[in-house]
Amino acid sequence: MMFRMSTGPGPVHRRYFRPVTRDEDDDTERQPDIRCLDRRTVYENPWMTLTEDVVERRDGSTGIYGVVRSRDFSLIVPFDGVHFHLVEQYRYPVEQRLWEFPQGAVVDPPGLTPREAAAVELQEEAGLVADTWTHLGFLHAGYGRSSSGFDVFLATDLSPVPTSREIEEQDMRCGTFTEDEVWQLISRGLMTDSHSVAALAFLDRHMRRVAH
Repeated sequence: MMFRMSTGPGPVHRRYFRPVTRDEDDDTERQPDIRCLDRRTVYENPWMTLTEDVVERRDGSTGIYGVVRSRDFSLIVPFDGVHFHLVEQYRYPVEQRLWEFPQGAVVDPPGLTPREAAAVELQEEAGLVADTWTHLGFLHAGYGRSSSGFDVFLATDLSPVPTSREIEEQDMRCGTFTEDEVWQLISRGLMTDSHSVAALAFLDRHMRRVAH
């Protein structure tokens, strides 16, 4: 596949999109389907907060809902015209070394835009800077249990620079792969990160658009 790049539009966060499924004149349309009655923090660290919410549903029944609350993050698809640049690291929760696209949230400095955070993560993890950035879309990371989401960026016109990985990323390594090789990693169970696989769908949609 021959790739053409474009700067594309700025971020459009899909988190705010609400499809209309009821009569807009119906007062119930403006009420949430699940309402929080009470919230307590079960656990908290610098990266995430786990809350247990007491909730009320539309029919008046109540229950509890556990939510992992963490920062939104940025995921980068670095492409040099032939190869994708991936990183591999040991993922402790699943006890495996796996490949993925560079990704993460930036705490320091605070207040960065998603694109600025993406540039920081690309340099830190992959040792790359990009002259061209294309925003591909926004997704929720796992809205059945978590509030966080992520912006996906295509990074092109790449140049190498030194990495500056955090101590938690000391085992990380980089690799370059063609599109077919990326799908082979997925098929072999060596790239199982759902965020990265979803990013490929965004990329495919983008390439179809620029091809016309």
